[in-house]
Amino acid sequence: MKYAGRLAAVAVVGALSLAACGTDNNAPAGSTTSASAPAAGNDNGLSGTINAAGSSAQANAITEWTKNFTATNPGVTLNYQPSGSGAGVQAFIQGTVAFAGSDSALKDDQPAQADARCKTGKAINIPMVTGPIAVVYNLPGVEGLQLSPKTLGGIFDSKITKWDDAAIKADNPSAKLPSTPIQAFHRSDESGTSDNFTKFLKATAGWAYEPAKAWPAEAKGQGAKGSDGIASSVKDTEGAISYVELSYAENSSLQKAKVSNGANEFVELTPESAAKTIETATIKGTGNDLALSIDYATKTPGAYPIVLVTYEITCEKGLPAEESKLVKSFLTYTASDEGQAALKELGYAPLAGDLLTKVRTAVEAIS
Repeated sequence: MKYAGRLAAVAVVGALSLAACGTDNNAPAGSTTSASAPAAGNDNGLSGTINAAGSSAQANAITEWTKNFTATNPGVTLNYQPSGSGAGVQAFIQGTVAFAGSDSALKDDQPAQADARCKTGKAINIPMVTGPIAVVYNLPGVEGLQLSPKTLGGIFDSKITKWDDAAIKADNPSAKLPSTPIQAFHRSDESGTSDNFTKFLKATAGWAYEPAKAWPAEAKGQGAKGSDGIASSVKDTEGAISYVELSYAENSSLQKAKVSNGANEFVELTPESAAKTIETATIKGTGNDLALSIDYATKTPGAYPIVLVTYEITCEKGLPAEESKLVKSFLTYTASDEGQAALKELGYAPLAGDLLTKVRTAVEAIS
């Protein structure tokens, strides 16, 4: 993978740390390196089944983690359905899965519903995977495309419909742009990736709709299910544009646009540039709830502004005893040095520093 080697030693690891080891809100990002923790999940006496569902953005990570975890714990089966963040959260609330993967923290009436599902405890958002969102396109002959948030908003609101539109020309004054019709793809399923992408558009482009996991019908466009569906649709459609996690963009060898940040600087997507936006994140949750707030309009020089964090949402207390033991053991492994190191070859950014310390503390509290 093009950037896999760079992920191993890049600043994104240190940048993901969030300062202040307590449980205060709005803990600013820092660069402290967390203490080493051994790989977990080595109790060969573990047995049973974990059912989970949600974010397709982390599907590749879950697959790798499951392979490694079950190799050491052959009595455990983990079934993860990459049904999308919205479906995963609903499955967790309904009690059909032990944890949900979501690219957005619980919000609106979801925390109360999830707490009710946990019965004797509360539901917590545990960040476990971080990944930048690439703006991908298929336009033969056009390399290094640059797009401002305002232009992206017009494209995804079906107001800019040709690749030689004046707004795109203004972003790319030296490019030879064809008059090819724009085929804008969005997620057809409820998706945390859509939620984060529309949060970015709302914060930077005057997006007319409220950010949500479900794509607004008024914005039109073409739908594709899951991150794999988006990547395939863009790869197979000349004139296409969409948004998808970096790992999927790299796996499908898709062209990635430079996106301008709050300082009006067009920035290429790399793990390093995405890390600069993560540095500005703050913790808005309390206790072991580690929901983060991301500044999509960051003015940090060299910062790529569209990033997401995938959370594992589960009960701090309240899962059946055997289920709780399995979930805790699996998440202890995913948060271990070994588990996070496994992300480096998959196009994700490992956690580190104070945030990783807080994640391990939250997992340890599961009972």
